[in-house]
This record gives sequence, structure tokens and C-alpha cells, in this order.
Amino acid sequence: MSETVLVLGASPKPERYSFKAVQLLSEYGHKVLPVNPYHAEVSGVNCVAAIAAVSEKVDTVTVYVRAELLKNDLDQLIRLAPRRVIFNPGTESDEMAEHLEQAGIAVEEACTLVLLRTGQY
Repeated sequence: MSETVLVLGASPKPERYSFKAVQLLSEYGHKVLPVNPYHAEVSGVNCVAAIAAVSEKVDTVTVYVRAELLKNDLDQLIRLAPRRVIFNPGTESDEMAEHLEQAGIAVEEACTLVLLRTGQY
């Protein structure tokens, strides 16, 4: 099933996992919304500058930013009301996860790339 996926912290650098996530999510048929306020596109996909700029329904948010940075976007993320948020390795935050779960948003600590490649996405 195809999802709309917001990639928070998407990087235009091909060696970054967030870049690879944009590519792989697209390859698997998902609609990808990379979030990066400093770049117009990532892997050929137009970026949105901030979570607040997203007006469509988002199924999953996959996080590639540190918890300190996510904290600034937490209210916007809760208002977006995705079905789930995936904390990729290095982005985990018990505090952020607790806030999201209290808002009724499912939380996973996993690697988006591994989930996709192993059929667990």
C-alpha cells in the first residue's frame, strides 16, 4: 500500500541515509515529502521548507534529525497527526516519543531503509 511519507531532515548529500530514504521510498511507490528549509530538492523530489508547510494528509514521518531539533517542530508534528513516526538510529528520544504517543501517534524505533528492504514497512 502506497503512503505519503514526510522525510524530516532530508539531505541532498547522496551519502546520507535521509537521501537514501527519499530514493528508496520513491522506488517503493510512496509519495515522498522531503523537509529541508535550505534546499529546493532532494534526489529530484521538491522539498517543503517546514512541517507547517504541509497541507496534505501524511501517513508516516521518518525522522533524520536529532531530538534537540525535533523538539522545535514537535507541536507542528502533532498537528500534522501522522499515523506513525519512525525514529531512525541516532534520532531516538523517549521524551519526544512520549509526547507523540500521548497525542495518539504510533512510534517506532527502526531504520526506514531496513524496514523497506525486509518487507516490514
